Amino acid sequence: MAAAQPFDLSGKVAVVTGANTGIGQGIALALAGAGADIVAVGRTPAEGTAAQVRDLGRRAELVGADLSTIEPVGRVVAEALERLGRVDILVNNAGIIRRADSLEFTEDDWDAVVDTNLKSVFFLSQAAARHMVGSGGGKIINIASMLSFQGGVRVPSYTASKSGIAGLTKILANEWAAKGINVNAIAPGYIATSNTAALQADESRNRQILERIPAGRWGRPDDLGGAAVFLASSASDYVDGHILAVDGGWLAR
Repeated sequence: MAAAQPFDLSGKVAVVTGANTGIGQGIALALAGAGADIVAVGRTPAEGTAAQVRDLGRRAELVGADLSTIEPVGRVVAEALERLGRVDILVNNAGIIRRADSLEFTEDDWDAVVDTNLKSVFFLSQAAARHMVGSGGGKIINIASMLSFQGGVRVPSYTASKSGIAGLTKILANEWAAKGINVNAIAPGYIATSNTAALQADESRNRQILERIPAGRWGRPDDLGGAAVFLASSASDYVDGHILAVDGGWLAR
């Protein structure tokens, strides 16, 4: 039987990585608006996000963690459990990008991006899932990209990592759906954040991007909120291994 209010997240705890600004902040606030308490994870304390979550009447806890390595992943889950008592939702948003021609791309830039965007996502998901399996299930939402579908230019490690996220989302869904854990992904289109500041500042590239987006504008972090609430809620209990594009129509063009 369907829940009376399937999008209600009251009583749930969501761990959101990279929640300080941009997409992570937008998703954290959307989940809080639907009733979830938030554990905001990041290298920089997400004080602003926490304050806004509390203004919505929800609890907010900050966990410091540098996800460029997998060293903190167990601690992130342990601290979330210690402070708020449960972990129902994990949003793997933290990520970085490095730009250079593929002929010149360095090993350091490759490793930095893949370690943060893919390796840490797997091991944090694993740590959260080990708890979820014993507590009745949960929701894992990975942040993919348009470059999970396309190649892009001058971002080889980012494209590889986000293509990897698409595959990782599917394999984890295959293994964990029967255990009550829904694993899905959101693929943002061109969203106005610090990661895309260089593209926005490039007049020619900015014009080319806008000409291709049927919606006629860059996305905002809050444009991803509805998709995040859907995938975090009981409304998506029979959705597994899906990559939901929120792109203003970019992929349809």
